[in-house]
Amino acid sequence: MDTPSTEAPPTPAETEFTSNWFTERFTPHESHSHQIKKTLIQTQTKFQKAILADSYSFGRCLILDGEMQSAKLDEFIYHECLVQPAMTLHPKPQDVLILGGGEGATVREILRHPSMKRVTMVDIDGEVVDFCKKYLKEWHQGTLTHPKTRLIIGDAREFVLNTEETFDIIISDLPTPIEGGPAYQLYTIEFYRKMLKRLRPNGIFIAQAGSGSMVQIHFHSVLFNTLRKAFHVVRPFYAFVPSFDVPWAFLLCAQKADPMNLTASAVNKRLGTISRKLRFYDGQMHESLFRIPKYLRDTLAKEKQIISEKKPVFFFK
Repeated sequence: MDTPSTEAPPTPAETEFTSNWFTERFTPHESHSHQIKKTLIQTQTKFQKAILADSYSFGRCLILDGEMQSAKLDEFIYHECLVQPAMTLHPKPQDVLILGGGEGATVREILRHPSMKRVTMVDIDGEVVDFCKKYLKEWHQGTLTHPKTRLIIGDAREFVLNTEETFDIIISDLPTPIEGGPAYQLYTIEFYRKMLKRLRPNGIFIAQAGSGSMVQIHFHSVLFNTLRKAFHVVRPFYAFVPSFDVPWAFLLCAQKADPMNLTASAVNKRLGTISRKLRFYDGQMHESLFRIPKYLRDTLAKEKQIISEKKPVFFFK
């Protein structure tokens, strides 16, 4: 029998990257490896470790702080989930704020809607945004320089706390919080209560909410419970994103509007001709997204912890 090792297991943040392989650790005991064809950028920006590489399985990939952010093959699943349920639920979205959003694909999805007058994207890492503009054109499709787009390189938290503007929809497209990373202060009850002042009366907030995998559910569960202290309606939903190798979680929040009240036919009517350009989301998918398994409903219902400035919660427990 092998002698038990006294060495601590590697943490998920200790992601391995060589010239041929990128290995993303989900927990100290689980990982997913991608063989790399070509590395375009590997750098430490002022805020995070950033890698842009072409993989054999998923095409071009953006990797931030050791976490797969976006891949050419399946980014449409993530970005349509992050944007379209909120845009469809709101009766007439005209002014949308994105917290984060570096690749520009979130802007792309918003500007599909002809009712839009302006989308504001606030991302702290100008270096990442710049190389996304250059190398991820299939993601943003020129929308980062669209006349309706206002791109602000700055701290999204400071923008929300200092602006007097209000928005129909706020979208959190931030990296999941890691200790020492730039995003964790935007995942607290204090921030969400202040953010509420920036939403208009029928306003909707939607966020990427970490992994929906059973082995990584803690962060998502606590975030769900935290948002329930700020919003009357908080609906979780999940979509499997192959390059993430797990079902990814999202949270749609409002004070009155409830996505579960929208039928497939109502969604398709609201989407109109937009649905021809979408690859994942439509009325049938909408109804499916918000019907979640019992074990997840039970897990979320039992959660008592709240994320606060004094007691932050990070993606890796």
